[in-house]
Amino acid sequence: MVRGQQVVQGDELEEFYALKDVSFEVNRGDRIGIIGRNGAGKSTLLKVLSRITEPTSGRVELRGRVASLLEVGTGFHPELTGRENIFLNGAVLGMSRAEIRSKFDEIVEFAEVEKFLDTPVKRYSSGMYVRLAFAIAAHLDPEILIVDEVLAVGDHEFQKKCLGKMEDVSKGEGRTVLFVSHNMDAVSRLCERALLLEAGSVTNFGLTHEIINDYIHLSHFLEQKNLKSKVVNIDDLYAHQSGNRIKISLRYTSEIELDFPCLGFVVHDDNRNNIFGSNPTHTGAYREMNKSRSGTISATIVEPQLHDGLYFISIWFGNGKEDYFHLPYAITLQVQNMTSREHQPSKHNNGVIIPTVQWDQTQSA
Repeated sequence: MVRGQQVVQGDELEEFYALKDVSFEVNRGDRIGIIGRNGAGKSTLLKVLSRITEPTSGRVELRGRVASLLEVGTGFHPELTGRENIFLNGAVLGMSRAEIRSKFDEIVEFAEVEKFLDTPVKRYSSGMYVRLAFAIAAHLDPEILIVDEVLAVGDHEFQKKCLGKMEDVSKGEGRTVLFVSHNMDAVSRLCERALLLEAGSVTNFGLTHEIINDYIHLSHFLEQKNLKSKVVNIDDLYAHQSGNRIKISLRYTSEIELDFPCLGFVVHDDNRNNIFGSNPTHTGAYREMNKSRSGTISATIVEPQLHDGLYFISIWFGNGKEDYFHLPYAITLQVQNMTSREHQPSKHNNGVIIPTVQWDQTQSA
């Protein structure tokens, strides 16, 4: 339990707990994702596990050497060079100079900071800082590696490199990884199990895909539920995959009779690039809608042929002429096994959509 500051509510003081009644067990070699909305207590939990923050009550039992990568700058002395900070961090982890030297070249190569090794780290960019910090944490043989969202500072290629390294140290070397991220695609690729935090408490702990589904429902309907404009409420909004189809559904109520209630959407990839979108005016369905004060509108995307991964869906709702709501990235959808094809191409090499391609070849003598 971690007690935060007291919050004034009218004439009364209310105690705020950053973490409360958090209890879970992690085995050696586990890769655990820790997910939740902003303010849920994720970073506080990692600080407690890293012994940076002391719990108000309760205890943490750790068996093994811990390396943590939390906030940019944590664990570095700004006046020391990159080289000196490598040896300083190794000493903090209890390693001898000989052990650190044996890992030194790997750390430098991974971090890609060879030209700046003898420069004080206070002159590093945030990206360089994170590359070196992660390389040190991952290569100096910790039994437990704790990584916060700080990796988001790095570029996309370095994030992929870090995820691969965390997977290697866990699978190949039997080390434990605790990983906090808002990137559900990264969590689903790296972690076997996940823990969901909400308001400082654990709401679920289990298989990653199940916890991600819980998180998607929680985060997007605590945020988007009971959306209101001057005349319209959105009472429910969701998307789900069924086989090779995706269904988007919106339920609404209105104080006035709506002329031709209309739902539009755009599907985005995990980098929030547009993939495709539609609304009834594109298909002629707009003309078939009737006036109403309440109802449900659904759109089924037939065989979109998407790669496995995380997608966002932006929503528009209006009367065909006027928009009542524009909800950017309102729905998060984890797509799995969209196609039964045995050999799926790599998402990162071949885009997002898996098209059906027919080949024909003729040979001449």
